[in-house]
Amino acid sequence: MQKLLTPSLIGVVLTVCRLLASSSSAAATPAVTDQPPRNVVLIISDDQHWRDYASVGHPHLRTPALDRLAREGLVFPRGYVPSSLCCPSLASIITGRYPHEHRIVGNDPPEKPGVGRNTPEGKKLFTAGREVMNSHLAEWPLLPKLLATKGYASLQTGKWWQGHFSHGGFTEGMTQGGRHGDDGLAIGRKTMQPVYDFVGRCREQKKPFLVWYAPMLPHDPHDPDKELVAHYSSLTDSIHVAKYWGNVERFDRGVGELLDYLDREELAKDTLVVYVTDNGWITDPEHGRFAPKSKLSPYDGGLRTPIMLRQPGVIEPRTSPALASSLDIMPTVLAACGVPAPAGLPGVNLLDEKAVDARKQLFGECFTHTLVDLDDPSKSLLWRWTVRQELNGRVWKLIVPATVGVGGTFPAHEGRLVDPESRAGYERGEVELYDVASDPDEIHNLAGPHPDVVRDLTGSLDAWWRPTPQMP
Repeated sequence: MQKLLTPSLIGVVLTVCRLLASSSSAAATPAVTDQPPRNVVLIISDDQHWRDYASVGHPHLRTPALDRLAREGLVFPRGYVPSSLCCPSLASIITGRYPHEHRIVGNDPPEKPGVGRNTPEGKKLFTAGREVMNSHLAEWPLLPKLLATKGYASLQTGKWWQGHFSHGGFTEGMTQGGRHGDDGLAIGRKTMQPVYDFVGRCREQKKPFLVWYAPMLPHDPHDPDKELVAHYSSLTDSIHVAKYWGNVERFDRGVGELLDYLDREELAKDTLVVYVTDNGWITDPEHGRFAPKSKLSPYDGGLRTPIMLRQPGVIEPRTSPALASSLDIMPTVLAACGVPAPAGLPGVNLLDEKAVDARKQLFGECFTHTLVDLDDPSKSLLWRWTVRQELNGRVWKLIVPATVGVGGTFPAHEGRLVDPESRAGYERGEVELYDVASDPDEIHNLAGPHPDVVRDLTGSLDAWWRPTPQMP
């Protein structure tokens, strides 16, 4: 992955890209009807920070396979997921829709006060809630089902929250219905064989295929081999950070095995590989849990991810300064595979340079870990956010708490307080504005000095989605 461009260079590159897009269609994506079927391998990292790659300058991590993807593919360093939590993020990838649209906005269904999840009543409530969440997924056209209309077989492996793999429209899969993915979680941690067996069957049957490769890595448990722990322990004073770094390299090794397999079977040139992370992660060096401003938060540490597309001989290797979203994966894959996209998808085809260049703003939302209400997303809402790219190289990021403009209060849930030092500010519902091009760690809140930008971005945020007012 190439080094991120400076704000001034981004402005120049964007201007050049617009001129090229308006004067030449040489790099435009061919009509979907003219393309032969491509295989698709979707690689989804789990709980990894956007800086945790050797190719973007991490001083210690060894990630040769991910670096290879970046070197050989189209890379969007400024990619985002719409929500910083696993289950809603994955549901958005497979539906192409925002969490407030598909209504799977948290990891778990609501709990009844005073009723433990492991009690008979608690288990019954949990199972019933899960079934409702699964039914929400079924309301939408899903990527595997859409590809099946053109003869694609599809395999689910790794993380999967929505019950049996068939609920996602996959023709084959590993997960039988467990919360994180049960049997599917062996992929990448214990074995790669289910992927190889599936691809082998598809080749014998001459079927194009989709592989959902979503190992629970580097997600905890952070339990890499002793050799990796020893290596990274020599580079940090925190055993927790060392184990997390070990899991990042462990994930990279699995990606390397997958890429090597595609090469060995002479499938690389016929296979679109798509890479994204479901949400970010920063390891708390003292306790090993996720630190503030990462998972569950509205900050780039929880939302930002590189998005990479690779198909040798088809996709020109390069780095794009444009914004990208995991919501773009569905329209991109469908266009590449010659399958018409459902109407109203919010994402764009990342292989369509004109569409990518024309979009300058992304939107997203963060909710409680455990849903407050199964059907009304606004009751679980914590923050809405938007990112807008400017011609001068600035990248504005606005974060609006659910307490602002909708007359409500934060849901009573641990997820609302991601930074104990700012607790009073969150309780007051402060609006935050950052230039994430020059302040990627979102340290300097510029909402006060730039009220005009706050008003402008708030207006666009409300036009995108303004939730129903919550009662105090």
